[in-house]
Amino acid sequence: MRITIVRQGIRTNEIYFAAGCGEGKGIWCGGTPALPGEGHEAEFELPALLMRWVDIVPAAGDSCGIRMDGEQLVLTGTLENIEEDGTACLRLGADLIMFECLGEPMALGGLVELRTRELMIYPVNL
Repeated sequence: MRITIVRQGIRTNEIYFAAGCGEGKGIWCGGTPALPGEGHEAEFELPALLMRWVDIVPAAGDSCGIRMDGEQLVLTGTLENIEEDGTACLRLGADLIMFECLGEPMALGGLVELRTRELMIYPVNL
C-alpha cells in the first residue's frame, strides 16, 4: 500500500500516515526513520490476536477504508479468507492484510470492520 508519512507520534517509531483509502497510525519497522512528507510502499501487519464478532464485525456501507476512532485503528475491507488455524486475510482495495483470529465463523466475501490498537508498518523495497 502506498502511504505518505504525515507526522511522528509520541511512542518510539510511531507514525501517522495517509493512504488512498484513509488515514491511520502505526509503528514504523523500517531500518531508517520515516520522516514527515515521505512516501513509501508499505505492508501492514496486525500482531494482535483478534476475536471474530468482537474485534471483527460486519460493516455497514460498501466502501473500504482506514480511519482512527480514538486510540483504535479501524480497517474496513472485504473478508477474503479464514484458514482453519485462524490465519485470515482482509482486502483493502488492491491490498491484502494478513492477521490471526479466533471465534465463531464469519461469512467470507462480506465487508467487515476490524478494530485494533496495534499496526506494524514495514517498508517494501521495490
